[in-house]
Amino acid sequence: MSGTHPRRLRLAATVGAAALLTLAGCSSSGSGSEAQAGFIAGKGGIDTAEISVRNTAPEISGASLSGGDVKLSDYRGKVVVLNIWGSWCGPCRAEAKNLQEVSQAHKDDGVQFLGINTRDTDPANAVRFEQEKGITFPSIFDPAGTEILKFPKGTLNPSAIPTTIVIDRQGRLAARSLHPLSTEDLEAMLKPVLAEQQ
Repeated sequence: MSGTHPRRLRLAATVGAAALLTLAGCSSSGSGSEAQAGFIAGKGGIDTAEISVRNTAPEISGASLSGGDVKLSDYRGKVVVLNIWGSWCGPCRAEAKNLQEVSQAHKDDGVQFLGINTRDTDPANAVRFEQEKGITFPSIFDPAGTEILKFPKGTLNPSAIPTTIVIDRQGRLAARSLHPLSTEDLEAMLKPVLAEQQ
């Protein structure tokens, strides 16, 4: 390995970590025991964090599947529902319509949905998925999982696909699910954070 270029090593490490995330996804049954101190494991595999112990979400950004660039920080002051998905992931297909339904229900309530599409090497597959499922909120194209890896371990970080994370108005990690969500479960994650004082 003495002749291996450092850039190739970094790329291999990134792809390897993303591959591990993919393997964990679509089959994870844990509630995320590595979650930040002070988290509460709730019903349906939904973990939440009290306001006093919430970690700040990392700066997520990238090219949107619909064109242009998207940054998580663009939505500071709103409650953000961040969904990590892939067009190849069966549970992601199952929950997509639920995400869209809740997104539309809360579009005037200061809620922004944002996706991170991962492990789709061709963006056309992800775009087709969004069109078929009627998804109207933006998604960042992140085939190597670079943006996902910005979440530090020991927080309410994504460790499966799909993962849904609710981020409060101050940009802090408030709730997480490592499982596909029904509309009822998604509302149960979102409403307590939405009800918090601004």
